[in-house]
Amino acid sequence: MSLTMVLLPVFVEVGLTFALLFWNRTRAQATDAADEFGLPTLFYALIAIALPLRHADLVIVLLSWVFVVTRFVNAGLVGGAKGDRGLAWTASALVLLAMWLYFALKILLLI
Repeated sequence: MSLTMVLLPVFVEVGLTFALLFWNRTRAQATDAADEFGLPTLFYALIAIALPLRHADLVIVLLSWVFVVTRFVNAGLVGGAKGDRGLAWTASALVLLAMWLYFALKILLLI
């Protein structure tokens, strides 16, 4: 089997997960444990797949640091206002979505 054929269902499932996370987030503004653990799990999965495939380039590393900083803000460890946490969660989710899209396009389009 080709790498594309193996990873295509992973990319579809990641897309579904993001859709559900964003949909649940807009439906109920309360922070849910699934929201908080879903993003790091998707982050770990991306890095675990990208490293052995040698697709963890500078873009992935830089976006990884942006993701981690937004997670610190979301956790309330950086920044003072609690109202920023929802915005920080959205920012971290969008950064991670961008990472997955970039990685998927690199694999599917053989960039």
